[in-house]
Amino acid sequence: MSPTDVPLTLDRILTAAVDVIRRFGPEKATVVDVARALGVSHTAVYRHVATKAELRDLVVVRAAEATMPALRAIAAQPGPAPQRLRQLFDTVIAKKRRWAADDPELFAAYRTLAADAQAAAAIHVDEFIGLATIVIRTGTEEGTFRTVDPAATARALLLATSRFHHPLHAAEWADPNIDAAYADVWQLLMDGLQA
Repeated sequence: MSPTDVPLTLDRILTAAVDVIRRFGPEKATVVDVARALGVSHTAVYRHVATKAELRDLVVVRAAEATMPALRAIAAQPGPAPQRLRQLFDTVIAKKRRWAADDPELFAAYRTLAADAQAAAAIHVDEFIGLATIVIRTGTEEGTFRTVDPAATARALLLATSRFHHPLHAAEWADPNIDAAYADVWQLLMDGLQA
């Protein structure tokens, strides 16, 4: 069976789009280029993806979604809220750094695409804030965190730690002092949050 005999699915289209982006950069993430890579007509791809912008948004959503199962599991697990909250942020940071180190071309392209697909990226940012909100709410209920607005606090923590996980700061992650800086920032944040 040749590749063109395999049914065309959205998953195949997105896999091909990621490969095109990795090899040629985000400017080549067009429906025509992806169709060419798949060996199908652009009309066949258009049955699944309406526009180039939608294709790029779906690539961003797919990349962001890859990090979510582990984060959902952390938010749902039992245990003290301070440790779970730290694990939530540590996991995001580790996944972004690993991706930047293991696949720098795709990570750089993702950074460009995410800047253009802000609505798509915001969905996952909002979900992460929701997960952190759950953990913070648990901490206030168990008395380890002082009484705060959990959602506002989750958003503030995300902003306060952005240097360590936001793709725009990726060049800074090679700094040998980055982990110490993160530990210092985290301690300061927890000093303000803990009861």
